Amino acid sequence: MNREYDVLIVGAGAAGLYAALQFPENVRVLLLSKRELTLSNSSLAQGGVAAVLDRDNDNFKLHIADTLIAGKYKNDLNAIKILVEEGPKDVLKLKEMGVAFDLDKDGHLMMTLEAGHSRHRIVHHKDSTGRAIVDTLIEQVKTHKNVEILDNTLLYKLENNGRGFDAGMILPNGSSDVVSAHYCILASGGIGRVYQYTTNSAIATGDGITLAHMLGAKIKHLSWIQFHPTAFAAENDRERFLISEAVRGEGAVLLNCDGERFASKYDERGELAPRDVVSNAIMLESRAKGNEKFYLDITHKDPEFVKNRFPMIYEKCLEENIDITKQWIPVFPCQHYLMGGIDVDIYARTSVSRLYAAGECSHTGVHGANRLASNSLLEALVFSRRAANDITEKLKTENNAPFETEPEKDDLSGSKMPHGFRTEIRKIVQDCHFVIPKPENVAAGLKRTNEILDNIVNGGYEINQDFVEARSLATVAAIILKEVSENNDT
Repeated sequence: MNREYDVLIVGAGAAGLYAALQFPENVRVLLLSKRELTLSNSSLAQGGVAAVLDRDNDNFKLHIADTLIAGKYKNDLNAIKILVEEGPKDVLKLKEMGVAFDLDKDGHLMMTLEAGHSRHRIVHHKDSTGRAIVDTLIEQVKTHKNVEILDNTLLYKLENNGRGFDAGMILPNGSSDVVSAHYCILASGGIGRVYQYTTNSAIATGDGITLAHMLGAKIKHLSWIQFHPTAFAAENDRERFLISEAVRGEGAVLLNCDGERFASKYDERGELAPRDVVSNAIMLESRAKGNEKFYLDITHKDPEFVKNRFPMIYEKCLEENIDITKQWIPVFPCQHYLMGGIDVDIYARTSVSRLYAAGECSHTGVHGANRLASNSLLEALVFSRRAANDITEKLKTENNAPFETEPEKDDLSGSKMPHGFRTEIRKIVQDCHFVIPKPENVAAGLKRTNEILDNIVNGGYEINQDFVEARSLATVAAIILKEVSENNDT
C-alpha cells in the first residue's frame, strides 16, 4: 500500500466502483470497502435501473414528471434533468461492460413497470439487478492497475491537511494506518442501521456522512427518510429483505389482516402509488384495524412466471417457509433509503474543498422528499461519473505535488466502550421518526441522543469498529432529530 494517492474513494457500492472506473491510468486511486467488496446497499437492490431507453413510448419529460410527483415537488429540477438525460448512456455502458440485463426473445432490453412510473422503463436482471451491476463493476475495477482496493478496511478519520486529506484506517488485521489523498469521494451509502428494522446491509451506519459533518460539510434534509411499504415481516431479523416494487408492478395486491384489498381507499393509484403513500396507507389501515398483519398476494399469477421473474425473492421466502406461488407474503413498512445527506452540487462537490460525495450518502436534490423507485442506482452512476470527471480535470491544472510530510499513525487505544448505545439510539429514532412521526417524542429523544454522542466522543474509548459505528449512528440520529425538532417549531 502506498502512503499517497490522487483520489481516495470511500465505499464500494455502485457509486464508488463506477467512479473508480472513470479515472485515467495516471491517476492513483485508493478504493476502500468497509467489509467484503460484494456487501453494499447497491448489491441488495432488486428492482432495476430506471432509464428512458424506448423513445417511441417514453421520453425525458415523463421521467422528470414522475420523479417530481414522487418527490412532492421538493426536488432540484436541474439535477433531475441531468439524471434523466445523461442516465441512459450510463445504463447502456453497463450493458457494454457485461451486465446481463434481461432481454426479450428479440434481444431487446426488457423494461418493467414500478410504482410511481408512468411508463415501463426499468431495466433489470431478474430480481437481483444491484448484485449483477456490482459484480460486473468489481470485475472491471480489478483490471485497472491504477486502482488499489482495500476491503474489510474501516475509515475512522478524515482530516483536511491543507492540500487534501489525511485518512485514518483500521486495516483487516486490526492495525491502523494513515494515508494522504488530494481528493476524496465519499460513496459510503446510507444510514439504515439507525433504525430497529431496515432493508439496508449491516454496513449502513452513516460513517461517510459523519466524517463529512466532522469536516464541516453541509448536511441537508437528513430527516427525509424513505420507508419501503413491503419489507418481509420477519419475526426477529433486524435486517429485513425487500419484496421488490416490481412484484406489485407485475400484479401483486396488498391485503390487510382480513384478506381485503385496501390501498385504493387511501389513494386512487392503489398498490402502485409511490412508496411513501403506500407506507402511510398501511400504517393508517393498521390503526383502523388494530392489527399489523399485512400481505402481498401474487398467487393469481402463473407459478412458473413468478419463479422465473423473482427467483431470489422466491428462494428467500421459501427459507421463511412461504411459497409465494401459493401463499401470501407477510409484509410491513421498514426503513429503506435516505433522500438527504451530504449536500452536493451537480458535479457532486460538497461545501468542503476537494471533498465529493455520491450515491445514497449524498444529497443531490434529485429525489425530493421521496425517491421514485429505481432512480437510486441511476443517481449513483450519473453523479459518481460527474465527480470523477470533475476531479480528473482539476488534477490536470492544480498543483498536486507530493505532500511535504507523511502523516503519523494514531494511537487508537482506550477503555472499552459500554454496550447498549447503538440499541438505544435505534429505539429512539424508531419511536420518534417512523412512517407517521411522533413529534411529542422528539425533544426527549434528541436530548438523550446528544448525551450518548457526548459520551462516545469524549469517553476515551478504544477506536475500533464498534466505536466508529456507534459514533456514526449517534451523530446521524442527532442531526435527524435536531432537524425534525426545528421543523416542528416552524
